[in-house]
Amino acid sequence: MKLISWNVNGLRACLGKGFLDFFQAADADIVCLQETKLQPGQVTLELPGYAQYWNSAEKKGYSGTAIFTRQTPLSVTYGLGLEEFDHEGRVITVAFESFFLVNCYAPNTQRDLARLPYRMGWEDAMRAYLQKLDQIRPVIYCGDLNVAHQEIDLKHPKANRGNAGFSDEEREKMTALLSSGFVDTFRALYPQTTDAYSWWSYLHRARETNAGWRLDYFIASQRLFSQVADSKLLTQVYGSDHCPIELDLVEPCLPR
Repeated sequence: MKLISWNVNGLRACLGKGFLDFFQAADADIVCLQETKLQPGQVTLELPGYAQYWNSAEKKGYSGTAIFTRQTPLSVTYGLGLEEFDHEGRVITVAFESFFLVNCYAPNTQRDLARLPYRMGWEDAMRAYLQKLDQIRPVIYCGDLNVAHQEIDLKHPKANRGNAGFSDEEREKMTALLSSGFVDTFRALYPQTTDAYSWWSYLHRARETNAGWRLDYFIASQRLFSQVADSKLLTQVYGSDHCPIELDLVEPCLPR
């Protein structure tokens, strides 16, 4: 079973940069998108064989998530069920018999950590939400989580210490999540792999020089990790400032 997650940084723009070619070639069972930047009705995708679920921000041209899945979920939930966090289209949860899949575009802490208090509240709410789901069935939590957890997860850790995405506070929240029964699948499989990133600034030829950050994750309940065959960064795929990431699960986890 193959899952893909990709921050497309505006789906309409990404459609003009080969998104559908990638989608067809990937032949994934489930595709999760972040930062779609779409309102309902602004784009119509013909994706035969896939059910589509969208969560748009109230603010136009901002945030947004989507899930395309071959298997119809048992249920679909939008947001966290908390008023302060559910206006930006950041979360979609789909339930299958074997697991929950939570697609997330985490809030950016912004320049000078202007949104750090909001982000800290978000992280606590998300961790509680994931733990609650995990009591029912295992969880796969994916998306652009807007944090490089360890120094190995970005090219220039010393220069970026304390910046958005690499503040001590954000990193500690990721540690807290992983300490509560969850696994960073890529890092668990490749603990020593360096220069493995999923986002590059458009400035200073960052992608050409691989001066990147690993901000995109597939995180799984510990008891589901035995079913993980691989967790990959698809760095050869362009179309956004992020590359897609892939999670391969041992069959049969989800029937087609």
